[in-house]
This record gives sequence, structure tokens and C-alpha cells, in this order.
Amino acid sequence: MSLQPSKPTKKRTRLGIVYAIVFLSFTALIFRAAYVQVVKGAAFRKEEVNTQFLKVPVIPQRGWIYDANGQLLAWDTPTSEILINNFTANTSSEYQRIADKFASILNTTPKKLYQTILSDKNDLQIPLTTHATDEQIAYVMENKQSFPNVEIEQAYQRQYPEGDLAGQVLGYVSSITAENVKKYSKEGYIDSQKVGTTGLEEEYEPILQGKVGEQLLAINPTTNQVQTIGTAPDAVPGDNLQLTLDGHMQAEAQMIFQNSINSYSGKDLVTGASAVMLNVKTGGVISMVSYPYLNPNWFTSGKPITSAEGNYLSNSGAQENYAIQSPEYPGSTVKPANLITALKAGAITADTTVDDEGYIHIGQSIIHEDDGIAFGWVNPIEAIAVSSDVFFYKVGLDLGKWFGSSATSGGSYPPSDGSYQNYLDTDFAKGINTLFQGEWDWGLGHLTGIDLPNESPGAFYIEDSNDGYAQVQYPLKKSEASIKKTGKYVNHGTPEDLAFAGIGQSQQFTTMQLATYAMNLANDGKKLKPHLLSKVYSAADTPSSNAKPIKTVGTEVEGQIKADPEIFQMLKTAMQDVTTGGVGGADATANGIFNSSPYEVAAKTGTAQITIKGQQTDNSVFICYAPIDHPIVAMAIMIPGGGYGASLAGPIAKQMLDAYFDEHHESFMPKKDWTSTKIPANWSTSAANTLP
Repeated sequence: MSLQPSKPTKKRTRLGIVYAIVFLSFTALIFRAAYVQVVKGAAFRKEEVNTQFLKVPVIPQRGWIYDANGQLLAWDTPTSEILINNFTANTSSEYQRIADKFASILNTTPKKLYQTILSDKNDLQIPLTTHATDEQIAYVMENKQSFPNVEIEQAYQRQYPEGDLAGQVLGYVSSITAENVKKYSKEGYIDSQKVGTTGLEEEYEPILQGKVGEQLLAINPTTNQVQTIGTAPDAVPGDNLQLTLDGHMQAEAQMIFQNSINSYSGKDLVTGASAVMLNVKTGGVISMVSYPYLNPNWFTSGKPITSAEGNYLSNSGAQENYAIQSPEYPGSTVKPANLITALKAGAITADTTVDDEGYIHIGQSIIHEDDGIAFGWVNPIEAIAVSSDVFFYKVGLDLGKWFGSSATSGGSYPPSDGSYQNYLDTDFAKGINTLFQGEWDWGLGHLTGIDLPNESPGAFYIEDSNDGYAQVQYPLKKSEASIKKTGKYVNHGTPEDLAFAGIGQSQQFTTMQLATYAMNLANDGKKLKPHLLSKVYSAADTPSSNAKPIKTVGTEVEGQIKADPEIFQMLKTAMQDVTTGGVGGADATANGIFNSSPYEVAAKTGTAQITIKGQQTDNSVFICYAPIDHPIVAMAIMIPGGGYGASLAGPIAKQMLDAYFDEHHESFMPKKDWTSTKIPANWSTSAANTLP
């Protein structure tokens, strides 16, 4: 039996093919390596030598800001910036040299670029462009030796998609300057970061900012290519904020203000006005209007402020948030607080009546009812409804123990006080302290603690007889401390101060304070702290992502004003009569404004005499809450130059309440008028969002 040779298997055949492929591949690599080394080696070595590497800071994405309904109010877009390092001030000739060299690549003229540089010359880094192209970045690198102070930075540009919607509330960001560089360098900032300068951007800067990273770029000057090699460490974006502010309501309120003032005959005297609407149950700010309006994009676009914009900013006062920074005379809106103070102090009772004959004597002086109106005999409820000044002149005088003033008698202080000066230092000081402290307890005169920077306190005044009866600030807390220690506070006021304090002409409060006061009235004396922040989300989460917030701001109760339930009910009845007529009839100060409303409102008008542009005019003031039995919102409006409280502020309040209740589909509002929570479609083209 002979043995036959075996046939090659498929496996051996495949192995042979693999070996052949491997051999050919290595051969190709050897030839390619030879080509690269011999033929292209010089070119590649030149390119490698010429390639430049640059470490640039990566500014973190700033946290975004959302309204109560999850609508975006502030966000960041990524950008590459070309900047002048201005850590040590450059000379004008150096600025001109940079402008001459870089103008053409930045698609501008040397003159325009030089003017742009000069407009930002106080910044530590001056932006030449905030949206640099690859070609422009490469050009900077090519000229690095000649212009070492011109740098590239990866950053973000802040944008406010709704323009001047709540512009003063949101605020804006700007560059670190020589004035604040030490502060921010201590906190770990780099000089080129943008920081919150006003509003919520400033208030919540530590939450919004994030942490700087670093990026390595490879620049090929031959091809103008810019390649990212890597990042280490990565930039950490800031956290996101959700506000209590309702974007829809804010837009409606600003449009209502704009349209109402534009159609007002005395609009030339209205140079600053404001409104605040609060959630009665939480203290959350629903809307905060400061007129004239401000577009924060002007400060963050990277473009120079135009002459029209600059003129507007210089002359309008738009950078001031009038709602928290501009105390004004509140007029008769303080009367509800003063009524409760007088009732609690026993200066009057629920049955007290005063004959309002239109004027009253105080010593040798005569002070009149507004417009000389005589209301006749009025009780506490009627005095609120018709806003009787004479009744509240008497309230102030009685608290300060100046008795007997009437239409025929000037009254006097108690004989037991001895001298007139001793009366001023004792019973007068104690009485005016009681009145002012009563207002203080309701939230008037002191900071509310609203989460915004630069809130202003209010002030109290007396007329100084030693200074020509000039109105001077009265130090309430100093006076109280002195009386507690010595039984007296030396001052040179007059009994008239007691009367004027009773009607709101001897104090100044902000709209924020008045809105807080109205909210506390709605809550029968329970005092809530107002706030704008609702929730904080991590950088990866938003209000619409159903993620759990990392922080939630709850309702903060700051105290309770104690009074008998009958007093609070009396006050509610009186404030309801202001808008319905009630016992005050046609003389009720806001009678008719809410006649068509399907809800009832508790309110108080205020009219304070002021001077604007050298002209005598009035501060139009209105506080209210609604609905009266189960309050949802409280608000305050102040329009210096707006006339009587019921002339301009009252009708604006009615429109704002309607807008809020329609948005929230309250059952008492007609369904045909219901709206959504979206920012109105006509906002972007409205007069309220169209600035120079």
C-alpha cells in the first residue's frame, strides 16, 4: 500500500496570503518613510519649526438666567477675542500703532479702531474684536513679536435675548478694571474675565461665574490654520438661576408703563418711575419696573456705545433702578400704617370722629386739606376712603401730645412739660418716634433685603427751626436710644412735623418698601422678605430638564405685627372703600378705577407735593393687594410727576392686575381674555423695547 502526498489545506493558503500582505505593507511603509525623509523632509521640518503653540485661558460659560416660567433672560455664546493687554497703561502712540497695523485685518479703519481702543482704555484688557476668525488669530500670531501686548482669548459673550426686559433687574457684565482688579484677583479671577457689574449679574456673581480653564492652540502661519490640541484643566461653567420674576408679566408691565406715560399730558416731568408686584404668599418678586428702561446688550455686545445710546444713558437716568434706589415722598399711602399705630397707642378709637373743615390751625400756622376740600365729620374708615388729611393731621398731633388744634384753635402742649423746648425734647420726640417706628415696623424706611445690590434705605424728616425751618433728616434710631437712656432727645422740630408725618410728607420710601408694606397689609401683619431668586440649577440642568435644583429659596417670615383682629378688619374695609366708594361715596380717592373689574381690591392712593425741573408737581403713588378676601398679589407704583395717585398710578395698577390674573387664568377673569405665560409676541417690536 503506497502513501499519497496530502493536499494543501485552506488554512495554509490563507496564511500565505496574510504573509504576503504584511510583506507588501512593510515594503510600502519603508518606501513612504524614505519619501518623507528624503523628498519632503525639509518641508516638514520647516513647518514643524514654524508651528507656534499658544496657551490661552478659556473663560467658563457663565450661568444662564431663566424667568419663573423657564424662559431664557440671559445666556452666553462662545467666541474668540483679540485683546490688548493693558495691565500697565499703554501710550497713545502705542494704541495708534496697534490701530494702524490691525485695522485692515479687522475690517475697519485705523481711525475707528483707535476710537474703539480709547473708549475702553481704562479696562485691563481692551477688546479689538469679540468674534475673531482663524485668519485674524493667525495674523496676531505672525505679529506677536512686534505686538506682544495683543492677545487671543477663548471666551463667551453675554447676551440678553429680550432686550430691555427687566434690564435694571438683570444688570450686565463688564471687564475687570484697574479700580477693582485687586478685589477679583484675590478671589482667583484672571484679569480678562467679565464680571457682574449691576443687578442680579452682580448680586449672584459667585454662582454665575464658574472657573477658568486652559486651551492649547497650534498655529500654522503658513496656512493660517488654528488647531486645538487639548484643554487642561477644563473650564467649569457657572450654575444657572431661575427667578421668581415672570417674563410675561414683566413685559406687560413695561408696555403698560410706556403707553400710559406716553399718553399722559404731563409726561415731560416724568423722568423716573417704578412699580413692584409681589407674591403675597411667598414674597417672590413677580415684576419690577424701572422707567426709563435699559438694554444691557449695549454693554456686552463688544461694539462701542453709539452717540444716540450714549446720549440716552447720560440724560435718561436709565442705569438707576428706581424701584430700589430712589426714595420718594409716599403721600397718603402711609395712612393705613399710621391708623393702626394710633389705634394701638390709644390716641384714637374705632369710634373717633374728626370734623374736617378743610384746614387746621397749629400754633400760629394754618395747613390745609388738599385742594381745600372739607369732608365734614369723618371716622377712621371714612378718613382712609376719602383720604382726609385733617383727620391724620390730628392723628400725628395727638400722638405727639399737641392738643386742641382745630379750624379755630392752634392748640398747645401739656403745661406739665414746662418749656416749649422741653416739650420738643420729650413728648414731641416720643410722639414722632411712635409714628415713624410704626411705619418702620411695616417695612418702611429701612432696607427690605431684596437680593439686588445698592438698595437704598428710606428717610424721615423734621423741619429745623434753628435752620430756617429747612427739612433735615431725623435719626429715628438715635432718638429712640437717647430717649431710652435719658428720657429726651434734643431737637428743633415743630408741631407741624407731627401733622405732615401723619400724611406722608415727612418721609421718603422706595417703591420696593411700599410694595413690601402692601404685602404685609395683605397678610394681616405677617412680614415676608421679598426676593428674586427662586432656584439654582447645576450648569448641566435647566428648569425644563426636570432636574432637582441644588438650591431652592423658600418663604422667609421676618416677623408679625400684632394688633386686634378687629383693627385689621377695619383697615381692610377702609382700603376696600378706597376703590368701591363704600362709606366714602364718590369722594373715595380711587372710586371708579376698578368698576369693571371682576375682583375686589384693597388700595390706598398717595399724592405728595414735589419739585421736578424747578416745577411744582405731584408724586403719583398707589399701593394695593387683590383679591381682597384671598390675596394673591400686592403691589406699589410711584410716578414722580404723575399727578394724583388716582390719575396715573391707579389706572396702571388696574391694567397690571388684569394682565396678571389673565395670565394665570383666574376663574373670575373672562376666558376670552386669558393669555399664556410666554413673553408676548409683540414685546420685541413694542415701544417699551425700542430704545435709541
